[in-house]
Amino acid sequence: MTRLGLFDMLQYAAGLSMAGPMFVVGFEFVRTGRLVGGVGFLALGAVALYFPTYLVKRIGGPRTWLRRRLGRVRTSGDSSAGESETGTNASSDTPTTTSLLERIRRR
Repeated sequence: MTRLGLFDMLQYAAGLSMAGPMFVVGFEFVRTGRLVGGVGFLALGAVALYFPTYLVKRIGGPRTWLRRRLGRVRTSGDSSAGESETGTNASSDTPTTTSLLERIRRR
């Protein structure tokens, strides 16, 4: 692990809260001789332990969620700004809408 911050600890706590009961049941099944069910519960517990971390890595972390919520910031060097072939900006006379993040940064 390269970092273990508060958000990582919350992910592991969520995984353990789901996987803990599965590990207990799986261990009890293995102990009483029901090997197939025990191994199944232990495997399911291992999947549930790392599922919150996988989910966060798949959809992005809190910074990504905030960026999506506040909107993307357009830079002045953005190629999608609407430049014509002559190099002049074709949309210079139309007002541009600013994102919420840009408005907050200007304050």
